[in-house]
Amino acid sequence: MTAAPLPERAFAAFLFDMDGTILTSIKAAERVWGNWAEGHGLDVAAFLPTIHGKRTEETVRGVGLPGIDPVAEAARITAAEIEDVGGVEAVAGVAAFLATLPNERWAIVTSAPRALALARIAAAGLPLPRVLVAAEDVERGKPAPDPFLLGARRLGCAPQACLVFEDTLAGLQSAAAAGMESVVVTVTHGQPLETDVVAVLDYAALRVVRTPEGWLRLARSG
Repeated sequence: MTAAPLPERAFAAFLFDMDGTILTSIKAAERVWGNWAEGHGLDVAAFLPTIHGKRTEETVRGVGLPGIDPVAEAARITAAEIEDVGGVEAVAGVAAFLATLPNERWAIVTSAPRALALARIAAAGLPLPRVLVAAEDVERGKPAPDPFLLGARRLGCAPQACLVFEDTLAGLQSAAAAGMESVVVTVTHGQPLETDVVAVLDYAALRVVRTPEGWLRLARSG
């Protein structure tokens, strides 16, 4: 996917997905989920690509295994993920990029439960924003618009004034349903994501321009 011109307009706030967008937890997540899938007789290689961008309980329900309690299974999986943060790392350049944003102008909107999000953010050495929307904060997760709408509301911003940073189709669909513009972070992708959304390949190549009104405009460095 070729990088295209960034959005030209300024935004009141930036909303960031977590896994795959500001940090990578793929090694830890696939260890935990792989063990779970193997224990339930699933094809691990076919199953693992389906775990990203959705809440744990929804992923478990989607498998359709008979005789299991999705809520209880999700709780066990989450507990295992909180214990295993080995290999969780910040995406290159994102820490410096986030440091340029006013704390009241950005949020993390994740499909992960809050306890897991806090564990991974800490493991990656990233700052914790004032607003963190986690799985249990909404009735409907991504691709429904609810998570991003709540993030905007907690920041006190209109949805149309927010720019979303995402890495999954479910997240991009959620942002679009919320009426928000997006950029897709592709640095953690093993293969191109089929979308027309503008690609952000490297945070180090980005900078933030502050408008006189205090809004944020995304620009390329150099």
